[in-house]
Amino acid sequence: MDFAFKFVMRLFITMIVSLILTPIIKLISFKIGAVDRPGDRRINTKTMPTAGGLSIFLSFSFALLWEFRAMIPFDYVWPMLLGAAIVVVTGLLDDIFELTPMQKTLGLTLAALEIYFVAGIKISTVSIPYLGVFDLGWLGLPMTILWILAITNAVNLIDGLDGLASGVSIISLTTIGIISYFFLPNSVEVPMVIFTLIAAIVGFFPYNFYPATIFLGDTGALFLGFMISVLSLQGLKNATFITVVTPMLILGVPITDTVYAMIRRKFNKQKISSADKMHLHHRLLSLGFTHRGTVLTIYALAMVFSFIALLMNYASNTAIILLIISTGFGIELFIELIGLVGENRQPLMCALKFLGNRRFRQKVLMARAEKRQDKQEEGSEDLDLASSASQIKEKRRKRKHYQAKHKK
Repeated sequence: MDFAFKFVMRLFITMIVSLILTPIIKLISFKIGAVDRPGDRRINTKTMPTAGGLSIFLSFSFALLWEFRAMIPFDYVWPMLLGAAIVVVTGLLDDIFELTPMQKTLGLTLAALEIYFVAGIKISTVSIPYLGVFDLGWLGLPMTILWILAITNAVNLIDGLDGLASGVSIISLTTIGIISYFFLPNSVEVPMVIFTLIAAIVGFFPYNFYPATIFLGDTGALFLGFMISVLSLQGLKNATFITVVTPMLILGVPITDTVYAMIRRKFNKQKISSADKMHLHHRLLSLGFTHRGTVLTIYALAMVFSFIALLMNYASNTAIILLIISTGFGIELFIELIGLVGENRQPLMCALKFLGNRRFRQKVLMARAEKRQDKQEEGSEDLDLASSASQIKEKRRKRKHYQAKHKK
C-alpha cells in the first residue's frame, strides 16, 4: 500500500510538472520559430505554436531521472531516454526547418539502432497459433527497425486534429500498461515507465484538446510514436499467443489509417510519401462530423481496438483467429462506408449488396451480359473487317494480274 501511494503521488507530480512546463514551451516555440501556419492541408486558421511534445519529454525525463530514481534502475532508463532524445531533436528540427522525409527517416533509424544495440530492446521471437514460437535470428534487426519506424510514422500521421494523437496515445499506452502489468509480473519497470509517460501526456492534454492552444508538432508526435513502439516491444512480450497481432490491434487506429493511405495513394498513382486530405479524420469531417465529434469518434474506435486486444489474452487460439477475422471484416466495412480509400472503391459493400439486393444483382448480371455481348460483337466485327480486307487484297491482286496480262 505504501509503494502504491508513493507511486501515485509521483505520477501526480509528473502531471503537474507537465502542466506547468507547457505554457513555457508555448512561448519558447514562438521564439525559435516552431510554429504551424495556416495552409491548404491545415485545420488551424491562425499561426499555432508546435513543439508541445517537448514539455511531455522534459517532464517524463525529469520523472524517470529524479522522482523514480529509487524505483527504476538507471541502467534501464538512460538508453531509452537517449533514443527518445534523438527522436525529439529530429522532430524539433522538423518543426523549425521542415526536414525532408529522408532526413526524418535517418533520425528515426538512428534512434532505432540505438534502441536495438544499446538498450537491447528488440523483436527476437514471433509466436503464431498452432505453429509455435519462431526465433527470428538476424531478421530481428530489420524487423525491430521496421516496427519502430512504422509505428512512429503512423502516430505522426493521425496528428491532424486537436488532441487526437495525444488522446489515442493515452488509450494505447494504458492498454499496453495493463497487459504488461498482469502478464509480465517479474518486470515492474515496464508498466511504471508506461504510466509515467501517460501522466506526462495528461498534464499536456488540457492545452492540446479542442480548442488547442499548442500543438504536439513533430516533436511530440514522433516522440509518442517512438515511445509506444519501444514500450510495446517490452510490455507485450510473451503477453499472448499472437505477439505480433496484439500490439497491432492496440494501435489499430494509426496503423489502419497508414495502411489505407498507402493503398489509396497506390491506386491514385501517387507517391506513398505524398500528402493528401483523405485521412481518417479528414473523411469524418467531410461527412459532417464536428471537430470535437471527430476526435471523440476516433477515441471510441481506439477503445474498441484496445478492448479487443484485452480479450485476446483470455481467448483460446481458435477464438483469437475468429476474433481477428471478424475485426478485419468490421474494419473493411467501416473504411468503405466512410470512403477512406475512395468513394468508388467499395468491393466488400458491392459484394454484400450483390448477395442481399435482388435488383442490384440483376442489374450487375445484365451489365456483365451486355459487356460480354459487346466483346463478341467487337470480335465478329474484327473478323468481318479482316475478311473484307482479305477480299479487297484478292481483288487488287487479280486486277494487277489482268492489267499485266493485257499489256503483254
